[in-house]
Amino acid sequence: MKRNYVSTGVRKKDAMSLVTGKPVYTGDLVPANALRVKLLRSPHARAYIRSIDTSKAKLVPGVVCVLTWEDAPNSRFTTAGQTWPEPSPYDRLILDRQLRCCGDPVAIVAAETEQAATQALRMIQVDYEVQTPLLDFTKAKDNPIVVHPEENFRALCDVGTDAKRNLVSSDSFTVGNLDEEFSKCDVVLERTYNTLANSQAMMEPFCTYSYYDEYGRLTVVSSTQVPFHARRILSNALEIPKGNIRIIKPRIGGGFGAKQSVVSEIFPALVTKLTGRAAYLCYTRQESMTNGSPRHQMQMQVKIGATRDGTIRAIDLYALSNAGAYGDHGPTTIGLVGHKSLSLYGSLKASRFTCEVVYTNTMGGGAYRGYGATQGIFAVESAVNEIAAELGMDPTVIREKNMVKEGQVMPAYYGETCNSCTLDACMAAAKEHMNWDEKYPRRVLPNGHIRSVGVAIAMQGSGISAVDTASVEIRLNDGGFYTLLVGCTDMGTGCDTILAQMAADCLDCDIDDISVRGVDTDQSPYDTGSYASSTTYVTGGAVMKTCAELREKILAEGARILGVDPAQAEFDGQKVFVPGTDKSITRAEIGWASYEGHSKLLTACQSHSSPVSPPPFMVGMAEIDLDPETGHVEVVDYVAEVDCGTVINTNLARVQTEGGIVQGIGMALFENVQYNEAGKLLNDSFLQYKIPTRLEAGTIRVNFHPSYEPTGPFGAKSIGELVINTPSPAIADAIRNATGLSFRNLPIRAEDIALAIERQKHD
Repeated sequence: MKRNYVSTGVRKKDAMSLVTGKPVYTGDLVPANALRVKLLRSPHARAYIRSIDTSKAKLVPGVVCVLTWEDAPNSRFTTAGQTWPEPSPYDRLILDRQLRCCGDPVAIVAAETEQAATQALRMIQVDYEVQTPLLDFTKAKDNPIVVHPEENFRALCDVGTDAKRNLVSSDSFTVGNLDEEFSKCDVVLERTYNTLANSQAMMEPFCTYSYYDEYGRLTVVSSTQVPFHARRILSNALEIPKGNIRIIKPRIGGGFGAKQSVVSEIFPALVTKLTGRAAYLCYTRQESMTNGSPRHQMQMQVKIGATRDGTIRAIDLYALSNAGAYGDHGPTTIGLVGHKSLSLYGSLKASRFTCEVVYTNTMGGGAYRGYGATQGIFAVESAVNEIAAELGMDPTVIREKNMVKEGQVMPAYYGETCNSCTLDACMAAAKEHMNWDEKYPRRVLPNGHIRSVGVAIAMQGSGISAVDTASVEIRLNDGGFYTLLVGCTDMGTGCDTILAQMAADCLDCDIDDISVRGVDTDQSPYDTGSYASSTTYVTGGAVMKTCAELREKILAEGARILGVDPAQAEFDGQKVFVPGTDKSITRAEIGWASYEGHSKLLTACQSHSSPVSPPPFMVGMAEIDLDPETGHVEVVDYVAEVDCGTVINTNLARVQTEGGIVQGIGMALFENVQYNEAGKLLNDSFLQYKIPTRLEAGTIRVNFHPSYEPTGPFGAKSIGELVINTPSPAIADAIRNATGLSFRNLPIRAEDIALAIERQKHD
């Protein structure tokens, strides 16, 4: 297939609208008469509401309603945007008397102005029965404090849920004979690694407005990654038939997984349901950080064994995840901890992954770029670096010897075969570009600072195999241009542009001839949404199928108009013609004809799903500058070598990689979530919750080593999540190479390094 646009750096379709400040986001589009919605939130991590007095709040001028648990439906639901039946348990109410974390909603206020709503919040009087919270997730299982004692708690899927034991889910799988393989190892290490929760910190907070349309249907306009899932979740929570709900997604100002959960949508929708008025809620930055859907905190225990020659024979991995107050995404994130880390090593003769997800009275977790693989890869890659040091081996060499290669079956990855992989080429290129052999392990500079390097490898997936599905529709319009209707959500990643590139090459037309429309659940074809690194691979597959069908229809219609058999004609993207004759009709003419009575509209719609989820791969190398006096670490250089199959858009793939690396740097060095003894989150603004800026990112160098994935559109795999996974283990490795000390808890703070170096001096 001829490629004019695939593998080029086409500018994003919405680029000019975004950079010129056009009103494209949810908050730009709110109706002028919409009520302003505010939430009264719990100051306690665990409490029971004895009573609420809202009488004074209702007297505030401009207040339209004050809603409590007595006004809200009593149907439990999950906010996790996942395909039905959701693996996440139904453990939430819109408003509940039992409060399970600081910031849980206590009441909803809707007023004509934000000032009136804010004033009314201060007038609500609540009598709380304050209870002892459960904050330590390592002590949650079988704790006397039960986070979800309610009788109407339910789980739709068998994922090992036992609410009375505070278990959201539990699972285990084993490959081979672990005891036998560990007995054959010369070196066996056992290590424990800890990662904290992380906030996605997207620029646009959670924003939603709702109204009844002219047909009396509830319409919800929201910054969401999962419009179709949001429709189902709202139906469950509000006790409204799905057919009476419409979801519209404008441009999204970043999501990174946070908006794969229904966070803000339910509250204005309930106000609209009960008042008939349009309603608008936009979370403050504090609310987005204290009651969003952050990465799950985890503790991982790794047992790893290798022979003297560096062959890694066995890995035993146990992961404990803190779901927080609610189980959203808990059962699914935990699986990636093992599946996406153990599968990196093709030499393994035996492996085991055991996991448990528990409830506590901290903020509920959710989806975040990497989705569990990030935590698992930090633990396993750090353990590989430690066993390499124990063996006296270069950590790049031990990976070259053991890493998965094309053609190998990956038992821990659902038994899939690795059909496309250039991980070996990525490693060779990374060593060359980093000048690894000269820089490893460390150099002391004249000013006393230490320069050192570290390495990690990573993989992810491309959609959820046999679960994710995507549909697209493409229409030929009068005049010959196309309309591409998609149900996936562009959250700044540029998927609208990428899909238009594919369509333009499939249809042999100019990309400006492809008009892409965003998501409206009344008009767009069904798509599970933008998550799990699925859009390019899964929705791209639907684009290719649909374009092929539409080409056949255009050819058949053109041949009919020309009065010839379709087998005699050809379609070159611009015209249908009969080779060797002067018979032809342009695409524009066919488009005009299809709008007339003697013809028919030419449109095609196809769905696509995949039985496999081919992994993209990456090698990441970090060079740091470490000040041993203060412990300060600066990432001065980061080399990323990426195999995402065929690169569809070189510019967008590059910025995806750069952005993921910066987020990974934040996870490794800065993002330090802290709760006080009462369970209140202390890091609730960008003043307390430090994320890296361009100043902390150093030089980031990205190179691609395309493989060809036979199941992917144009040979493509995913890239969105993969790129966040290598920085934390690579930086931790560089710090160990600089100091001789292993740091197994993230973030690795300057004071931790300085104090450890000082203790080392006195040991």
